[in-house]
Amino acid sequence: MIKQVELNIPTVFKKEPFFYNIIKNFKVIPSILEASFSTATGWAIVSFQGSSKELTRLFDYLEKKGIEVKFR
Repeated sequence: MIKQVELNIPTVFKKEPFFYNIIKNFKVIPSILEASFSTATGWAIVSFQGSSKELTRLFDYLEKKGIEVKFR
């Protein structure tokens, strides 16, 4: 299953290996389509490939960390 989302990323994650942690902790394949990071916030349009269960687990995790997930 493939889901395309827009992530609104708080500044606190700017120096964190954000996508590395996703790859390491979830059985998904991210493809960054577009991204930008200013001093205040960042955003990324990402296509994630994985099982429905794993994608749900990932999106729940992101929202709990304070990252807004908008489905496209």
